[in-house]
Amino acid sequence: MNVDAPSPTSSTNAPATTSRRRTVTGVVISVLVGAFLAVDVIGKLVGFAQVKEGTEALGFPAHQALVMGVVLAVCVVVYAIPRTAVLGALGITAYLGGAVTANMRIEAPLVSTTLFAVYLGVLMWVGMVLRRPELLKVAGLTR
Repeated sequence: MNVDAPSPTSSTNAPATTSRRRTVTGVVISVLVGAFLAVDVIGKLVGFAQVKEGTEALGFPAHQALVMGVVLAVCVVVYAIPRTAVLGALGITAYLGGAVTANMRIEAPLVSTTLFAVYLGVLMWVGMVLRRPELLKVAGLTR
C-alpha cells in the first residue's frame, strides 16, 4: 500500500462536499422564506379579519388585501420554480419594497416592523446565491 497516495475520500471530495452543503443550505433558506410568504398569501386570499385590519391600518382599502395576495402568490410560485426563481425573487423584492414603504408611511417601528421586509429580502437573496453562486458572477461580485 502506498502511504503517499491520497485516499479517495480525502481533499479530492472537499470542493464537491462544500458545494453540496452550500446548495442544501440555500435550498433550506429558500424553502423557509417561501413557506413564510405562502402563509402570508393564504391569509390575504382567505381574507382573515386580521389581514383586512392590518391592510386598513396601512392605509389601503381592505379589499386590496386580495389583490396583494394574488400578486404575491404569483411571485412565490415563480420563485418556487428553479428555472424562474430569479424572476420570482425580483418580484418578491419589489413586493417587499412596497411593504417597507407602506410601513414607513405610517411610521411603524423601524427595526422590528419596517425593516422586517428588508431582513426577509436579504435572507431570500442569500438563499438564492447559495443555491446559484453564478449569480455573484452576473452581479460582478466574483470572477
